[in-house]
Amino acid sequence: MRRLLRRIIGTAAAGVGALTLCAGLIVVDGLTDEVAPSDVAVVLGSKVHPDGTPSPRLAARLGRALELYRTGVTPRILVSGGTGIEGVPEGTAMKRWLVSQGVPDAAIIVDDQGVDTRATARNAVALMQARDLHSAIVVSQYFHIPRTRLAFAQEGLRGVGSAHPAYFELRDLYAIAREVPGYARYLMG
Repeated sequence: MRRLLRRIIGTAAAGVGALTLCAGLIVVDGLTDEVAPSDVAVVLGSKVHPDGTPSPRLAARLGRALELYRTGVTPRILVSGGTGIEGVPEGTAMKRWLVSQGVPDAAIIVDDQGVDTRATARNAVALMQARDLHSAIVVSQYFHIPRTRLAFAQEGLRGVGSAHPAYFELRDLYAIAREVPGYARYLMG
C-alpha cells in the first residue's frame, strides 16, 4: 500500500512539475517581444464595456498597438474580436478607440468575427491576403502570445512577431494555467 501511495505521489509531483515547466516556457516566450517592421499589428479582442469603451486589459493592448503604429513599426492595425454579452462588437469598439487617439480610419482593418484565437488568426490571414500584406505582429497579453503565434502559423503565416502590453493582473495566474492545455490543444490540431 505504501509503495502505491509513493507511486501516486511521485506521479502527481512529476505532473505538477511538467505543468509548471510548460507554464514557465509560455510566460518566458510571451514576455519576449519580437518587434520588427511589419505590415500590420493584429490586436486580439477582450472585454468591451456596454458603453463601447475598452476594458483596462483591452485598452492596454490597444495602447501597445498604438505605440507600434506611432513609432512606424507598423503602418496598419488590424483589430479582431467578437461580440460579448455586453452586445458591443469588439473590433468596432477597438477601431473607435484608435481613431479617438488619432489613427486614421484608413489605417485600421476591422474583424468583428474573431470570436476566439483560431478565428482571429484565420480571419486576419484572409484579410491580410486580400490586401497583399505579408507580415504581422500580434498584440495580446504575454501568456496568450505563444498560442496566438501558433494559430497564425497553422493558418499559413509564419514568422509572426509579438508585442505585449505592460499590464498585469492577479487573474493572470489562472490564465497562465489555462494556456498550458490550450496551447497543447492547438498544437495537436
